[in-house]
Amino acid sequence: MSTTSHCIPSEPEPAAESPRSSAPSLSYSSSSDEPEEPPRRRRASTKLISQNAADVRRLIGEPGTKLIEKCCGGGCCMAITKGDGLTFEQVPLPDNDAFRALQLKVGPIPTTLSSLPDLPHSAISLHPAGKAATKTPATESPTDSAISVTTPPNNDSIDFTPQPSNESHEIDTKIHPPDFVQPHPPYNVYSARIFSARELTRPGAEKRTYHFDLDVTDYPEELGVDFKVGGAIGVMAPNEESVVDEVLDLLLIPRFLRDRPVLLKTESGRWPTVWGDDQARELVTTRRDLLTWCGDIQSYPPTKSLLRVLAEYATNPNEKKVLLYLCSAEGQGTFCDFRTGPHITLAQLLHAFPSSKPPLDILLGQLQTLMPRFYSMSNDPHESCVPVDGCSRVIEIAVTVHETPNWTGGQRTGVGSGFFERQARKFIEAEARGEKPNLRVPMFKGLMANPLAREFVSDGPMLLIGAGVGVAPFRGFVQRRLRNANCANKVWVLQGVRDSLLDELYSGEWGVHEDEVKKVVQSRKGSSKGRYVQDEVRAQKDLVWFIINSLDGRVFVCGSSKGMGEGVEEALIDVAVEKGNLGREEASAFWKLKKEAGQYIAETW
Repeated sequence: MSTTSHCIPSEPEPAAESPRSSAPSLSYSSSSDEPEEPPRRRRASTKLISQNAADVRRLIGEPGTKLIEKCCGGGCCMAITKGDGLTFEQVPLPDNDAFRALQLKVGPIPTTLSSLPDLPHSAISLHPAGKAATKTPATESPTDSAISVTTPPNNDSIDFTPQPSNESHEIDTKIHPPDFVQPHPPYNVYSARIFSARELTRPGAEKRTYHFDLDVTDYPEELGVDFKVGGAIGVMAPNEESVVDEVLDLLLIPRFLRDRPVLLKTESGRWPTVWGDDQARELVTTRRDLLTWCGDIQSYPPTKSLLRVLAEYATNPNEKKVLLYLCSAEGQGTFCDFRTGPHITLAQLLHAFPSSKPPLDILLGQLQTLMPRFYSMSNDPHESCVPVDGCSRVIEIAVTVHETPNWTGGQRTGVGSGFFERQARKFIEAEARGEKPNLRVPMFKGLMANPLAREFVSDGPMLLIGAGVGVAPFRGFVQRRLRNANCANKVWVLQGVRDSLLDELYSGEWGVHEDEVKKVVQSRKGSSKGRYVQDEVRAQKDLVWFIINSLDGRVFVCGSSKGMGEGVEEALIDVAVEKGNLGREEASAFWKLKKEAGQYIAETW
């Protein structure tokens, strides 16, 4: 018999004298007219399940799938499609660089899509502010007022210290979030002046790291909570101004409306307060403030709800079909690749589907809340008096710039690290011109009871293992310890770097006993084979075993979980196997118990 497809080989006509096939027929094949033979023993990997087209139909059912002639490459022109009346169409894809950078593998799209999500309900709406622009609604808490004002001619006249909520005050929302952005009760956002900033890494380093001294002399007291060694501050970093303007341009929002006060109404939830109460709100704010401080436009992969909104407002029918396909059951595989592929920002999506211009309030309802970023302090905050104008109290942090490839070429920085790098460069450039810049960081005390701060003890031996910026909080540990002569020989640091000439952080800034307490491990030392910090953990097995079995002994690990964190954990298990004469499972349980007891503390990300 023959077939219409040249891709499917024809079955030869049986010859009258042809020998009988040695392959047995399947007992369930309805097309076999030959007598059944006793089944032969077969290996499971070579079990015969079909012998001809009728067997295939028997397995998959008549209304199942069918073979159609369609070239799919690789020397085969065969494709499988449903045979229940479903038809496909070739939809022209958007012809722009942003769409191509999405790397979507979209072939023929079914003309009928199933399991499409409903258009999500929007609990957010924007209205003309009217008189509300100058007066907070009587039914709302005064802390929910968020009127953006023009920057005064002299920035020094701005009062950046949080005021009691019953006092009216003006905020320059270009550098400080509106009052309703409540990071974490009972904390309010404090505008800390950058006392100094410098780059810790050198030209040629794979990653750039900056050091900041933040002036917190006038930080208000909050329920007795103070800065602690090993603690972390929270930073309300804004979206980059140029990216915010780009999104507003793509949505065709006129420039004269972007900073005009509007009345924001929400039906329920915490947004836009971050961690406020779940309730309906009416706030006076601006479109720019909401997109700058409240909606994360680059950190999270797109959701089907967001794509469904873009599809609803797409005027180009082909763009609408592609967006709906990504939301459908038929496009589930493509959607999964879409979310796990290249990093996608809201601006790229709007460039990729240029006919979609959803209203800003509808779009804001589908964005994740812009959350604070947390950074460990790299000094002992109790010994941070700088003799300027009496005694200025500073806290110190180190920030490594996080970068991912951008669809326009080059690299795109993270929300928090990109903000810090821009501030650092402004500060360094201003100082080079002989100016004293007034640059601010919106921060709050944040996590003063995180594991690093909670498990720090004033006595007892400590081994501090860190790589990259993960070593920064240990500098404060060492500063505190080295002030106590009795503890000078009870703290050790293993610092992992790529190349000490390029990216060793805080070299020479650990105290008078630095050479005795710190060992630097280089993974890329010139052309020779380098070592990783986990290799040094194995080499220092006697010290590790002594510390973890001492009274109040502590082993701290801080840095990236991938590579360093996992490698150090394996090395610690190896130490327990060798020094404790334990099996591998017993060694793993040993470190688990030490972690529960607060002696093994790992802060990785």
